[in-house]
Amino acid sequence: MIRITQHTDWVVYIIVGCIFLYIFMLISLRRDSSVREFLLQKFPDSTNNFLSWLIIGFVFSLVFAVFISQYVPVVPKRISDLHILGWELNKFGFTLMTVLGFYLVKNMLTYVFFAGTASLPRWEKFYFSASKFYFVFSLVLMVLCIVRYFYEFEPVQMFGYYLAGVLAVFFFKQLYYFLHPGGILPQQWYYKLLYICSLQIVPVMVLWRVLFF
Repeated sequence: MIRITQHTDWVVYIIVGCIFLYIFMLISLRRDSSVREFLLQKFPDSTNNFLSWLIIGFVFSLVFAVFISQYVPVVPKRISDLHILGWELNKFGFTLMTVLGFYLVKNMLTYVFFAGTASLPRWEKFYFSASKFYFVFSLVLMVLCIVRYFYEFEPVQMFGYYLAGVLAVFFFKQLYYFLHPGGILPQQWYYKLLYICSLQIVPVMVLWRVLFF
């Protein structure tokens, strides 16, 4: 059996770039905070929350796309037929564009949801708390990317474990949002359930449908 060498330099470049983005965020935007200080920081003491949220969201989208792109079965023909300056999207490019678009639309709808439920005063506190969750999750994904691309594991067999882990994190995130002591979701319990069902569960099902079917 001939084994084809997999070139993974691009994975290293992306992870290193993401680490430098986080270093820039912690030093420049978070007043020379350490990772621990950032995670324990209280909302009244925080600065540059929106810019930090954008950086964390971009880094998370990058490493998440790196991690799952090679499991995406195929790039849709309508996408692969699009050529820009002679280039076409591979699996990683397609996955990254899909994930970025997914989170852009999802966050816009989340803002509309907060505005429609008269909860805009909680909006900044919401994305401040969410950014901490995605910061930790993105660090975990960086480690998983290294395991995925640089260690000899059977990708198909490991996919089940990865999927179970992502589902466990997704479930934990719902508890994190729903039970957060800072009250980051609308006060009424039915609005909380509406948010989790309509802006957490349904969008993930749509993303799964786009990438894997």
